[in-house]
Amino acid sequence: MNPTLSSSAPPRLEQTRQIEKHGRMTAPGPRRDTRGIVDAATLFARVRFRRHTPAPALRPYLEHYWLIDWDLPEPYPSRVVPHPSVNVVFERQADTPATGVVSGVADGLYTRVLAGTGRASGVQFRPGGFRPFAPDHPVTHWTGRLAPLAEAFPGTDAREAAAILDPGALGAPGAPGTPGAPGTPGTPGAPDDETDDPARVAALDAFLLARGPVPDPAAEEAMALVELVRTDRTVRRVSALARTAGLSARSLQRLFAGYVGVGPKWVILRYRVHEALEHAEPGPADTPAPPPDWARLAADLGYSDQAHLVRDFTATVGVPPTAYPGTPTAAPKA
Repeated sequence: MNPTLSSSAPPRLEQTRQIEKHGRMTAPGPRRDTRGIVDAATLFARVRFRRHTPAPALRPYLEHYWLIDWDLPEPYPSRVVPHPSVNVVFERQADTPATGVVSGVADGLYTRVLAGTGRASGVQFRPGGFRPFAPDHPVTHWTGRLAPLAEAFPGTDAREAAAILDPGALGAPGAPGTPGAPGTPGTPGAPDDETDDPARVAALDAFLLARGPVPDPAAEEAMALVELVRTDRTVRRVSALARTAGLSARSLQRLFAGYVGVGPKWVILRYRVHEALEHAEPGPADTPAPPPDWARLAADLGYSDQAHLVRDFTATVGVPPTAYPGTPTAAPKA
């Protein structure tokens, strides 16, 4: 038995695990919230962004697939307050070759500049869900890194990345600019077209199913604990989470280091900042959101006062709520 695991899951944790497992297997599609995306409305106005559900065998380990295509007249910096999740990203920009990377959990604000014409196919793993596919390293090995895909999955190369981005393109006649070829407007693989989404999703499924997952009870426990933090606002302290898990605080830290890549305190804080960030979004132009009640939100999220919420928001996002893009007036005082 893994030394970090209790002999049996406490009732509350087991209930969370079963509810969450049932929800993932029966959900009609991926989640639709914008948590973690900074100024989501502006990003979505510039790129074609969508999420897709992975194959049933992969759903216990993955949040979703995300696909982005763009054709931009000038560079655009996309910014994300990362989830405690590892992502595998296949990307091609303009005339550069396709690449594949493992994007570990980033500590602070993550910025990626999109330019010209390009596309990306990404896999967002559930927190705790990546290690069953790459069991040779603790997830802290990937934290804060953009690592070559071959480091986690030996033998992968640029040709495989290109095939995932443009399924069926390799070996097919023609090149971008030729009718029916990827990269040609109005044909699969072009920025204005989504008809090859099913093929891109199938390519991601095939890539992952060929490489795992390796069943791991510790991964299941880590995923259930993070899900409890995400969905239960009453989980505010590491000591309380450890009691719920039936673990010592030190064992909980080891479990998170090995399977999530960051500590439980970091996860608790990050999900609370995500909620605050979502409240700061202005909403659609035709139905703008009212100014957030920051004092009440701070209390709901377990902060001792409003100033601490403002401090954490500013440290994570890079600007205070008063300066966040599109935030309605009546923002909080620091």
